[in-house]
Amino acid sequence: MVHRTDPSVAVRALKSAAPYIRMYKGKIFVIKASGGVFGDPVLTRGLMEQVAILHQVGIRVVLMHGGGPQLTEIQQSLGLEPKIVAGRRVTDAKSIEVTSMVLNGLVNTQILGICRELDIAAVGVSGVDAGLIRAHKRPPTVVEGQTIDYGFVGDIDLVDAKVLQQLLDDGLMPVVSPVSADDSGQLLNINADTVASAIGAALKAEKLILCTGAPGILESLEDPRSVVSYTDLNGLKRLRDQGSLKDGMLPKAKAIEDAIKGGVRRVHVISYKAQDSILAEVFTNEGTGTLIVQDTKALSAAEQQA
Repeated sequence: MVHRTDPSVAVRALKSAAPYIRMYKGKIFVIKASGGVFGDPVLTRGLMEQVAILHQVGIRVVLMHGGGPQLTEIQQSLGLEPKIVAGRRVTDAKSIEVTSMVLNGLVNTQILGICRELDIAAVGVSGVDAGLIRAHKRPPTVVEGQTIDYGFVGDIDLVDAKVLQQLLDDGLMPVVSPVSADDSGQLLNINADTVASAIGAALKAEKLILCTGAPGILESLEDPRSVVSYTDLNGLKRLRDQGSLKDGMLPKAKAIEDAIKGGVRRVHVISYKAQDSILAEVFTNEGTGTLIVQDTKALSAAEQQA
């Protein structure tokens, strides 16, 4: 005898998600996934299944990816020693070739392959395509009292998001690599969080979701349970000033600030290691990570209790 499973749990979940689906259908989400997730097939599959659901319920997703761990691995296999200062990678002439190979080739194509399996109509682009990201080579910069030449690392001058808007209007999901170029065609490596932030601002995205290895922004670096549920730009500055933001979280904090000032309504920092973290962040009030807004006074009472 075959017994039916109780459908009430699934029905309740659908009912609770329905208001959020109505709210966000047709809106643009920029989701940035750190390269670490794509080194694990199970985590990759879990992330992309969530992205597929967002796409299929009518949310217009731009998926931005990093590739730091993969780039480090390939660099070391070629005898190149990676160098990272204040969370940003130094990129010499040989490394920019490897960067383009890994990000535009290996990681981007891997994601597109999974998109095909999950029936997501996706198109791979980079900052070079159709002048999406116009940038210049970063000049030597003083970091913690030392002058650092980041090499072929770019600072963004302009985002021309027409190509992304056209893809979204055609029902396609852009999968974006952060490799960009200057006006002479010199390839430049730009931090993926920075590019995601700039794209989110250019598209006036409803949300920028940063999927990282951390559970969110932590009040105390030593305590993974000290996740800040929500904060605003003043709170973010306080966390930076008290030393709660270190290494890779520093460029993330700058990207968050720039995104919100550029018109992105809400930024979320969540962990790709937590099961269904994107769906929980989007379709429940409680969420899983850290929500950052312009001013927490604008949050609803329910959101402030999350």
